[in-house]
Amino acid sequence: MHDGVLLRLIGKWLHAGVMEDGAVTYPDSGTPQGGVISPVLANVFLHEVLDTWFENEVKPRLKGQAFLVRYADDVTVVFSQEEDARRVCAVLPKRCARYGLTLHPEKTRLIAFRRPSEAARGVDRDATARSESFDMLGFTHFWTRSLRGYWVIKRKTARDRLSRSLRTIARWCRQYRHAPVVWQHAVLCRKLRGHYGYYGITGNSVAITRFRNVVRAIWRKWLDRRGGRSPMSWPRFARLEDRYPLPAAIAIHSLYRHAANP
Repeated sequence: MHDGVLLRLIGKWLHAGVMEDGAVTYPDSGTPQGGVISPVLANVFLHEVLDTWFENEVKPRLKGQAFLVRYADDVTVVFSQEEDARRVCAVLPKRCARYGLTLHPEKTRLIAFRRPSEAARGVDRDATARSESFDMLGFTHFWTRSLRGYWVIKRKTARDRLSRSLRTIARWCRQYRHAPVVWQHAVLCRKLRGHYGYYGITGNSVAITRFRNVVRAIWRKWLDRRGGRSPMSWPRFARLEDRYPLPAAIAIHSLYRHAANP
């Protein structure tokens, strides 16, 4: 990298320190957790450490097919042969250690994410073929049956991400329950649209609909606790919703909608 302006900007980010509980600390290495610079440097650094290495040195030595999916420092590697997966899993920590990196001990694991066999339908011919699910980038990836009976991979909002998002909404509604309803409605609409913009994908309609329904219940709950006012019963809340409706849960990134409107 020869861009002096960008290098100076990165240096300022890395030396700015991290504020936690009102105290500023200056880590000796690494990037701030959740900092804007973290994904930028992860993409620059890991492109050479993982992406190029995997394509040029690892794949030519494998017996089967494989591909790597990476977003910043979140990585998933898929193999068609279990032997290849175990070989790479054994050498990957050494590759990272060479550049001063370590793998997350709890998030790093080797799973059997193969198409479910007859065992999944009650015929225990191959018990080892049962497929596991895994989480990446806020989604749980799992095998399921399509409407036509074929095995397909689907994604849904990860349970921990859904719970965390709802807790954030609940804290916000509690903090601003005395604010004007029109302002609360505008902010909640932005929060819901942001959630749909990320999690609104094909096959995840149940999860985003559930998110909207729980947000709706949380909003009514804290409007009912404004104090000194008429109770916000469900019939009264329904009348309020007619005037201030929350956005419908829509799969923004729908494959079917894109296919119909290319």
